[in-house]
Amino acid sequence: MDYQSVRRYLLSRPEALDDFPFGPQVAVFKVKGRMFATLAIENGVARTNLKCDPNEAQALRDIFTGVLPGYHMNKKHWNTVLLDGSVPDFEIERMIDRSYGLVVKGLRKVEREALELAYGSETIYR
Repeated sequence: MDYQSVRRYLLSRPEALDDFPFGPQVAVFKVKGRMFATLAIENGVARTNLKCDPNEAQALRDIFTGVLPGYHMNKKHWNTVLLDGSVPDFEIERMIDRSYGLVVKGLRKVEREALELAYGSETIYR
């Protein structure tokens, strides 16, 4: 996946919005005001930061050379995924879906339940 395809996929998640609180270099993707991803290009390589279960985060780093501890993030809960072709597209989509789902699970109950009711749990937590 490249920058634009990842951007489209991130924005395809229910009620996902992008914002640029850190300047035009880094897109921040949020659901209900909570960040679930960032997307940037550094040294000519696109990269995304994604929230991850701590146990899975380390396993993904061990499996894929393009998955690193989260850049400028809590390295226990965030991974940086290089969009350099070293991680299969389906795996990047799965990691995006997991990041989104983890953030939705952490929303206030009323926000979480509204999303689940409007879009279905299967869509929110795929």
